[in-house]
Amino acid sequence: MTPKGKMIIIGGGVDKGSFTEQEFTDQVENNLNFFEQGILRRLLNESSNGLNSRIEVVPTASKIPKIVGDEYAKAFRFLGAENVGVLNITSRKECENSGVIDRVKKANIVFFTGGDQLRLTSIIGGTSLHETLLHKYLNEPFLYAGTSAGAACVSKQMIYQGSSSEALHKGEIKITSGLGFIDYVTIDTHFVKRGRIGRLFQAIVSNPKTLGLGLGEDTGLLIKNGHTMEAIGSGLVILVDGRKITDTNITDVSLGDPISINNLVVHVMSKGDTYQLNNHSFSIYKKANLSA
Repeated sequence: MTPKGKMIIIGGGVDKGSFTEQEFTDQVENNLNFFEQGILRRLLNESSNGLNSRIEVVPTASKIPKIVGDEYAKAFRFLGAENVGVLNITSRKECENSGVIDRVKKANIVFFTGGDQLRLTSIIGGTSLHETLLHKYLNEPFLYAGTSAGAACVSKQMIYQGSSSEALHKGEIKITSGLGFIDYVTIDTHFVKRGRIGRLFQAIVSNPKTLGLGLGEDTGLLIKNGHTMEAIGSGLVILVDGRKITDTNITDVSLGDPISINNLVVHVMSKGDTYQLNNHSFSIYKKANLSA
């Protein structure tokens, strides 16, 4: 089934000119700015109701949900969207609450903040809220958006733990089920700054049918029709394609030993580039030659 909705998944924030999720201090309110104005503006532009969209921010993944939720609401209002609410969901029981479900049903955009993706999936997964979100994404002109943990959780296979420095040692990466909005991809975030390419390599060599999506900071993917992916924002998206792997020792070595991989394919996307997940075609965006 081709989804009628869209997704915007974002790799996380950096310090300069954007909402940061990296280091929180007692003065966090003074340090948080609006998150990557260009990406949030694109999000509003992609919504069926534009600036009139009903937006619900869900900071469930965060350790400081009230602060994070309020800052994102402030960011949307800064861009001209006034109909913004915050759903500070902290338990599975709240995911069954009729008032919460009703608000999500009325939303044009639901935005999940960063934090811990395992916290997010363990609270929301399999609940009425989860089913409502999936139904809206498949059947309505709805926009799911998420940054960091809110992006990592959307695939059926989700990375939730693993050291960057030891990532290519067998067993260092922990994978579980995500929320299942999109299949045949595995997503990692804060990808460039935190050096997580090894994490994605191991995830993909374990299941080469999936495509690895490494989202850099202040960078995201707009996904339409369930398969058309466009890079947005200021940074890079790294694609890891394991379909052409010819050999690996992952089943032969012991836990903790290094992994070897032959013929792993990597692509690099930047703003405007597109990738078709259904046929694995990649198009690089090239600006018109102004001198022509």
